[in-house]
Amino acid sequence: MTKKYTVIDLFSGAGGLSQGFVQAGYDILAGIDFDEAALRTYAHNIKGAIALKEDLFDEEKSINSIEKAIGNRKVDVIIAGPPCQGFSLTGARDLNDSRNKLYVAVVHAVKHFQPKVFLIENVPGMATLYKGTVKQQIINTFEDMGYAVSVTDSPLLAADYGVPQKRKRMFFVGYRKDLGYDYFVFPKPILDSNHYVSTSEAISDLPSLVDTLGENVMSYTCQPKSSYQEMMRKNSNVIYNHLGTKHTDEVKRVISQVPEGGNHKDLPPGVGESRKFNEAWTRYHSQKPSKTIDTGHRNHFHYKWNRVPTVRENARLQSFPDTFEFLGTKTQQNRQVGNAVPPLLAQVIGEKMKKHLNTSTKILVEEANEKIK
Repeated sequence: MTKKYTVIDLFSGAGGLSQGFVQAGYDILAGIDFDEAALRTYAHNIKGAIALKEDLFDEEKSINSIEKAIGNRKVDVIIAGPPCQGFSLTGARDLNDSRNKLYVAVVHAVKHFQPKVFLIENVPGMATLYKGTVKQQIINTFEDMGYAVSVTDSPLLAADYGVPQKRKRMFFVGYRKDLGYDYFVFPKPILDSNHYVSTSEAISDLPSLVDTLGENVMSYTCQPKSSYQEMMRKNSNVIYNHLGTKHTDEVKRVISQVPEGGNHKDLPPGVGESRKFNEAWTRYHSQKPSKTIDTGHRNHFHYKWNRVPTVRENARLQSFPDTFEFLGTKTQQNRQVGNAVPPLLAQVIGEKMKKHLNTSTKILVEEANEKIK
């Protein structure tokens, strides 16, 4: 029987990375964040894991708290999605600037727990920040700690891995060299642009909410209309978080004039003038993946109905299963969904990481000797 590797999730948010690693067959020990609403959602959904509120800026205190929470359990894997805030450069091999605290927290956790492997997720801009020097600085820091660090050549596109969304993210993965691990190779895309999961394939089975604002818990009103919907609905008997937004007649009038796949540039002169910027007044296209789901909910619209997407619709577009219920206010729920790593993308990477974890002959020999004892 293959070992079930243990995981702690730093900057866990509501648990997108953790959910993906659960689906990939890992044992999640704890999720650590400072957002109480996100942690309530995490505890509610990532069963068996401890949701720990800690300020990861305070490395010593947070590491002590994590140790106490997980007891004597060994940490095989650390996963983390630290925000990229105020990064500065102090040297080619030194992350220890106060503005880099969020990354330093991951460095300290890896140094302390010595996991077999770590994964760090971040926004595409990290790859080119300071002309790529920050990316190299992160690689150098962990290489100096004894890890073979691989980084995505270019940001991974979630749609390539079955997520109905054009979200791009970059990843660092490092394996301990002293355990005999070589460099990790990221999974190849499983879909091409002609076969992406579309927005309608993702959410067309959810109630339209044309004549109602819906309820926090609703019944399905039809059978799944795609294999993706079947996957999202597995083990679910109800729909959570499918509450509509009450728009004014004026807002609905403006939305109605945005064509499918269009945005504010397609509005007539003088219409929707207050919100003409980049993503404003963007309507999803039914036959394409959605744009990147953001932490708000005012800029994107359903491909058919004249309203913003519900939390559940955005969760579907992020590949959260319907069993995953978001807690907190609607604003908090939208933030949790928008900040998350798509679980399906995390699952694909986690499965490939697990195969790589199983390649260390040194560990396999040690485990066999333990069984003999």
